[in-house]
Amino acid sequence: MPSAELTTASLSLSANGGEAAQHDRRFLRRLASLASKVFDRTAVLLLLAAVWEVAPRVGLTDPVFLPPLSEVLAAGWQLTLKGQLTEHLGASLGRALVGFLLAIVIAIPLGLLIGWVPRVANFLNPLIEVLRNTAPLALLPVFILLLGIGEVSKISLVVYSAAWPLLINTIGAVRQVDPLFIKAARTMGATPLQLFHKVILPAALPSIFVGVRIASASAVLVLVAAEMVGAKAGLGFLIIYSQYNFQIDLMYFGILAITSIGLAFNYALLWLERRFTGWKISADAKG
Repeated sequence: MPSAELTTASLSLSANGGEAAQHDRRFLRRLASLASKVFDRTAVLLLLAAVWEVAPRVGLTDPVFLPPLSEVLAAGWQLTLKGQLTEHLGASLGRALVGFLLAIVIAIPLGLLIGWVPRVANFLNPLIEVLRNTAPLALLPVFILLLGIGEVSKISLVVYSAAWPLLINTIGAVRQVDPLFIKAARTMGATPLQLFHKVILPAALPSIFVGVRIASASAVLVLVAAEMVGAKAGLGFLIIYSQYNFQIDLMYFGILAITSIGLAFNYALLWLERRFTGWKISADAKG
């Protein structure tokens, strides 16, 4: 009996050890797969960073005008320790978010209305065509003259810049809804409100999110230019101030910070898009 119990215990320990080893192998495979995906997506960026670091040090570029990446990051770290980066970053993020959210609140409902009601579209189309073809930066002096040099003019310019991609994509999204969906919903007795809520809006969401992502890029781009004129804080101000004072490492750090904000906006919007249009991603995968 004791020998039988020992044999059973040995088999149990062996099975547990085998399961643990198998679990470890699965974990290592997943880790290797994750590392491979991360490397595939960042390889070109790592190569660019390496070239940026090496080129000034070996004399391929003038380090006065293009410092090594490590020096740029070190200058940014010093700016962070002094608390100045937080000030500039907070000013830029505040303006960008307020202007971007106002553009969403204004442009998306208006785009849904124009795309759904032909009379409204016919009335507003000439004005839309004129205004959307007027470059936002060309209107920067006008915004400053009418609204002053403070926050209102900068936020208004961000709203103006971000509104057009949102508006145009929303109008197009509503107009491109499959007529068969609309006909089927009407056949089943859907009211106009139900038709809009259950058919038009869900079908238009993917294209609307494309407009949202384009608008976020436009908002950041225009904000930088606006902050270069008459601002006392913000990443655009940091870039132009550093250039005037020949602090080239800080100038490049400001550019990297702006790029980081744009990437953060983009990935946050991609996450929201997956949350709100998960049905489309599932349908595409099945297809």
